[in-house]
Amino acid sequence: MDFDSPTFWLSLLQIIWIDLLLSGDNAVVIALACRSLPPGQRRWGILLGAGAAVGLRIVFALAISYLLGVPLLKIAGGLLLLWIAVKLVLTEEESAHTIAAADSLWRAVRTIAIADAVMSLDNVVAIAAASRGHPELFIFGLLLTIPLIVAGSQLVLALLQRLPALVWAGAALLGFIAGEMLVSDVVSVDLLRGIDPHWVKADEEAPGGVGPAKLPHYVAGGLGALFVLAFGFALRGRRMAAHNA
Repeated sequence: MDFDSPTFWLSLLQIIWIDLLLSGDNAVVIALACRSLPPGQRRWGILLGAGAAVGLRIVFALAISYLLGVPLLKIAGGLLLLWIAVKLVLTEEESAHTIAAADSLWRAVRTIAIADAVMSLDNVVAIAAASRGHPELFIFGLLLTIPLIVAGSQLVLALLQRLPALVWAGAALLGFIAGEMLVSDVVSVDLLRGIDPHWVKADEEAPGGVGPAKLPHYVAGGLGALFVLAFGFALRGRRMAAHNA
């Protein structure tokens, strides 16, 4: 641990900034999944969800070089995240009293774990790149996510209770992340390169050293967010029509 090295302190600041940015999506997932729990179980849901998020980061850290190169992995993860986002929106009108308390808690934790498994891959890659070969910085970056996710989840949960409409904004955020994942898979990058080489850029953090350029990156994210909102509204409308029939 070289405290006299400017690179060390630059890496430390970058890791803190990355954690502040990338812990937000995990906090949103935990808050959305725990919002219908009884008040006494919300704290447990947040703590268990944060623990699952950090545990998955450690697992991915051990296998990151292999996982990044698996074709279709991010495509499958992106589709799964779209499904999770729509499902979280559809549970907005469900009451916590319709589900047994214990089942509700573990169902929330299961949803958090699945979503975190999808999103943690990119987060670990960013922290690993910023640590620049310093294992102590990498471990610090993983541990720092615990208080950030717990505090962030409690803040988002408080906002969701005051402004329930923010549930849709959170679901749209997950849809945006899913869209980004769909175009960052190695198969998608090769397809984009074949259509237009300008749609691919050099990226040290991406598999093979390349990733989607900003335009496809943001377009795919926007389409993912729109899909979640449109599909969620459509399914919710059908549920309400069936209930009123």
